[in-house]
Amino acid sequence: MEDVIDVASQRMQKTLSVLTEELGSLRAGRANPKLLDRVLVDYYGTPTPINQVANISAPEPRMLVISPWDPKMISGIEKAILKSELGITPTNDGKVIRLVVPELTEERRKDLVKVVGKTGEECKVALRNTRRDAMDKLKAQKKAGELTEDDLKSEEARLQKALDKAVAQADKMLADKEKEIMSL
Repeated sequence: MEDVIDVASQRMQKTLSVLTEELGSLRAGRANPKLLDRVLVDYYGTPTPINQVANISAPEPRMLVISPWDPKMISGIEKAILKSELGITPTNDGKVIRLVVPELTEERRKDLVKVVGKTGEECKVALRNTRRDAMDKLKAQKKAGELTEDDLKSEEARLQKALDKAVAQADKMLADKEKEIMSL
């Protein structure tokens, strides 16, 4: 009985950590190595994250420098960045790739806020699905005679409280990210 709520709470926390990663990889006008976390480069036939084939640093607030460990990877990394939806054009000097993060236009900021909203909605759907799965397990336990009607009601209330807390955390993260994007 106790473990159903705990398992659901752990799944909700994992969902929130995924949301944190998703929001961190959104470009908000500052150069951040996390921008490249989802960009995969073809490394000898295997799609590999850039941070596993190169060193990524941010020497200036609006610039990322990518130093591939294998100089032959420069063109592959450039192609991967161009194919990604970052909207940044890479330049290289034969040894390193430089990415200059442009200022965000008002229109681009509004687009990013829409992406944040969509990501947040997907997170909330996942949280509600976690609650639904836990409710199904609780109802199965009641049907099997492991829970009384009163126990079921109190467990459902605890589950709802855990969901409300997780949704509130997600809303705060989303509001903070929107504020960050619009204030740059």
